[in-house]
Amino acid sequence: MNRILIIFITLVFGACSTGSLKKQSSAQEAKTTLVTNSEGRGPEIVVDLNKGESFYYPLFAIWLEDAGDKYIQTLYVAKSAGTGYFKYAKKENDKWISAVKRAPQTLPYWAHKRGVKASDGLYMPDAESSVPDAYTGATPITGFILTTHADNALPSKYKVMMEINQNWDWNEYWTNDKFPDDEDYKMSCQPALVYEAVIDTNEPKDSYKMNPVGHSHYSGQTGELFRDLSTLTTALKIVDSVTVTIR
Repeated sequence: MNRILIIFITLVFGACSTGSLKKQSSAQEAKTTLVTNSEGRGPEIVVDLNKGESFYYPLFAIWLEDAGDKYIQTLYVAKSAGTGYFKYAKKENDKWISAVKRAPQTLPYWAHKRGVKASDGLYMPDAESSVPDAYTGATPITGFILTTHADNALPSKYKVMMEINQNWDWNEYWTNDKFPDDEDYKMSCQPALVYEAVIDTNEPKDSYKMNPVGHSHYSGQTGELFRDLSTLTTALKIVDSVTVTIR
């Protein structure tokens, strides 16, 4: 009887242990390593992003602004958004194919801050107004650690900014038919979300948490930042946490 009891306890605790290991493994999922602008002469900047429960192939842009909200430079943008050439741009014969795609709704706050207008009047880059390769990278499909550099020395106070957008993430407010004649909106639904971390080198910290501060225009028509986040749901769960370290 005692021997049977011991075997039973061993099996139960073994199963619990396995479940615990699986949870730990999931929580410690390997992150994508991104490196941009390694030749930059300014400080090294590390952005560490943990994905959230709604993370599903979002696009990112990360850039610098001064304390007065003036754009300084791009640190990283997904290569597709930075060139206008997307791997899954359109469907032909029931298959997604790579092609040039104009997608003003993708990362409009960053694009308008960058301030480079393409020949068609949009601020999202195209082949002629593309972001240099030094600042672009693959689209991460997991959490990631970006290691990058500013081009030059930075002011004592500045901001690290991030914009993130995930296609087709509609909710009860941002429904698929909210703007039925706006094709750009339909590709996005919940608009791009903007995060920031304020850096003050006079009062340095080990790391700086990035917080959501607003969302972009729903179809990228303007570069306005909308501070009200009450209508966003799953968009706020794309990212679990993101921190910045200055070295």
